[in-house]
Amino acid sequence: MSGGEQGVGLEWRDGIVPVSTRFDDPYFSATGGLAETRHVFLAGNGLPGRFCDGFQVAELGFGTGLNLLATVIAWAGPGVLRYTSFEAWPLAADSIARALQAFPEALAVAGPFLAQWAAGGRRMDLGHVVAEVIIGDARQTLPAWQGRADAWYLDGFSPAKNPELWSAELMAEVGRHTAPGGTFATYTAAGHVRQALTDAGFAVERRPGHGSKRHMTAGRLA
Repeated sequence: MSGGEQGVGLEWRDGIVPVSTRFDDPYFSATGGLAETRHVFLAGNGLPGRFCDGFQVAELGFGTGLNLLATVIAWAGPGVLRYTSFEAWPLAADSIARALQAFPEALAVAGPFLAQWAAGGRRMDLGHVVAEVIIGDARQTLPAWQGRADAWYLDGFSPAKNPELWSAELMAEVGRHTAPGGTFATYTAAGHVRQALTDAGFAVERRPGHGSKRHMTAGRLA
């Protein structure tokens, strides 16, 4: 177990769903996690329809890398897509591989990522996708980032359990690190998160959630 895993705490629900004991929250839905990723983060950002050479995805909360792999599957090229994720508590490669067993389609493309991750790589060449995972507290690492995202995946643990990753200050940084016309999407519809993103400059809307979740949130930089 890596230092990050020791910090976040990890147990397995039904043997397949990784759960953070630090935040008492699963890393993905026990049913339809990949479908949820596609509904919330891809469709919520108008993807893959907006993809183009040089497109930049940024993410709060890398977790098992499922969102990255769903993006790799969706990206048809030509050109290169850049993917930057901010993660305080990185999982070990063997834990990620175990989690991805639940999603054969994602696991089928995960080999290059898992090999580079296991070797300690945090900048990874995945063919037409270049990914970087920035380790550390996003409250420090995001303000220092020099990039601007065309699309944000806001995928931290529940705002009720991990409020630091959904603070008004951090959402303001998301806004400052968004390209003109850029978008965000998130599974949560918490009112204070919607308000923080509105204050950060986004035109925010509540949309139908995935599965049993009634609502999600998406928006475009105004």
